[in-house]
Amino acid sequence: MAQEHTQLSVRGLNLHIAQVGKDELGTVVFLHGFPEIWYSWRHQMQAVAAAGYRAIAPDCRGYGLSDQPPEHEEPSWEDLVADVLAILDALSIPKVFLVGKDFGAMPAYDFALRHPGRTRGVACLGIPFSPVPFDFAGTMPEGFYPLRWRQPGRAEADFGRYDIRRVVRTIYVLFSGREVPVAEQGQETMDLADGSAPLPEWFTEEDLDVYAALYENSGFGYPIKMPYGSLDKMATQLEARFEVPVLMVMGEKDYVMKLPGFEAAVRGGMMAGFAPDLKVAFVPEGSHFVQEQFPAQVNELLLGFLKDHP
Repeated sequence: MAQEHTQLSVRGLNLHIAQVGKDELGTVVFLHGFPEIWYSWRHQMQAVAAAGYRAIAPDCRGYGLSDQPPEHEEPSWEDLVADVLAILDALSIPKVFLVGKDFGAMPAYDFALRHPGRTRGVACLGIPFSPVPFDFAGTMPEGFYPLRWRQPGRAEADFGRYDIRRVVRTIYVLFSGREVPVAEQGQETMDLADGSAPLPEWFTEEDLDVYAALYENSGFGYPIKMPYGSLDKMATQLEARFEVPVLMVMGEKDYVMKLPGFEAAVRGGMMAGFAPDLKVAFVPEGSHFVQEQFPAQVNELLLGFLKDHP
């Protein structure tokens, strides 16, 4: 099935929406991470559409073919949640399953907490729910990329040395590895992989062409601010309690499992204190891009989750 592409006017911006499927069993909204885009859900969209669901994947505001927010506006996590609600209202969709990856997991979790009546369930990949903002200062080296990229102008200068395609390529090479990307003193993140480094075998040059074309349109200005310049602005939600089913999927070889507290959050039951109806699933060889690397395994987990909660 071919995706349909539309520009949806919501909250003063035109957001690019890819969708496929007929909504016989319901709707699934996919929220991407960085450096991902709607296209990163290509395998999952086809699978849920074939199973009888409508799949919708927006480009986040400021990403890809979606409009840039006004430059004077500070990026806000609340905006991302409000955008999802506005998309549902504009398309007259009463209730959805949400699937989030990387920073897209945060608005997926938050939407489910704030709008349980509009949520059938929430599935997130790569990032556990956190009741407090992520703060890597003091626990990670200075060269850890979120610490670098939250500095105004640092990532822009680093990325600006190369064309868009090379930047996306380098990030995919680095972030699909098992080691945490950390630059040494006098080195920038883009220096951690040169242009000859091979792409992961599951990510083709044609895939890279699609990503590069989308980022050629949006650039990296807003994507650097959201999420990296905004991690400390995440809400504190110590009393959070999910009223809907939650699925957490992690690749066991995902480098984020080596970040302080992440493995304990995933394996140690921390999330169960916030989500009474929780399932945690692991993809044994999965990297940070597990849904692109092992689509069949991720699709099986997602479809099982959807069918378990009709």
